[in-house]
Amino acid sequence: MSGFPRAVCALLLLACIALPAQAAGEQGRLLATGGAMQIEGAAGGGIVPWAVLAGYGTGDQNGGSAFHTRIDTGDYALRVTGAAWTLRNRVELSLARQRFALPTLQGLLGLPNGVFEQDVLGAKLRLAGDLVYGDLPQFALGIQHKRQRDFDIPRAVGAVDDSGTDIYLSASRLFLGAAAGRNLLLNATVRATRANQTGLLGFGGDRCDAYAAVFEGSAAVLLNPRWAVGVEYRQKPDNLGFAAENDWRDAFVAWFPNKRVAVIAAWAGLGEIATLGGQDGWYLSIQLSQ
Repeated sequence: MSGFPRAVCALLLLACIALPAQAAGEQGRLLATGGAMQIEGAAGGGIVPWAVLAGYGTGDQNGGSAFHTRIDTGDYALRVTGAAWTLRNRVELSLARQRFALPTLQGLLGLPNGVFEQDVLGAKLRLAGDLVYGDLPQFALGIQHKRQRDFDIPRAVGAVDDSGTDIYLSASRLFLGAAAGRNLLLNATVRATRANQTGLLGFGGDRCDAYAAVFEGSAAVLLNPRWAVGVEYRQKPDNLGFAAENDWRDAFVAWFPNKRVAVIAAWAGLGEIATLGGQDGWYLSIQLSQ
């Protein structure tokens, strides 16, 4: 498992280079409508899954994306590597590994290990509607199963379980010419979760060990076919008594030079994490799509 998901990503990247351009589809979905890959491996924004599916394949094509993301607040650093594959624009399957470093707390508390990891296995089903056409927005139902690989620190701060499963429902719509003549994308997601800091600090806690329904939202304006700017918000549960867990937000700019490559940069406001407040910092993600 030590090479997962890097080996998966490498295979997907080779496929992106080797397969003919028709698979990515000049006649497939519009540029940027595959979104970005969020930190748990699903297609969407950086911190929020959308109803869109990874890649650019249409109903008779397959597609996918591989990505690497970095978030650094100074006190914490998160690295995520993953890949997603979409079958005929209907089902998305994803894998991601998150590597979470906490150098400041390691120094303050004398922790034996300052880095731990989490694996995320995801699936998303497009239920109905379309991102661009028709009367309904696109709806998708998703699931993300997360498992800690190093549970000592989450257990020490009060987490109950080293694994958990999130379920979410997303609705996304691209409104053509709706923002001063530019395309506007809106997304709303409702998630059922027990995760502490998206699972990086385990699942359930001394304060609460029940599922909570939380809201996540995104809005983006496509300045032109290759550039987009937007904002996101992610509500969080608050299960652990030793420290508050704040909602997350970000403001991002995304560049889609073509259907193969995307680069997303953001300023992320993560609030308090494990007693350390003011955890704001830069987010950078690079992805290749098919």
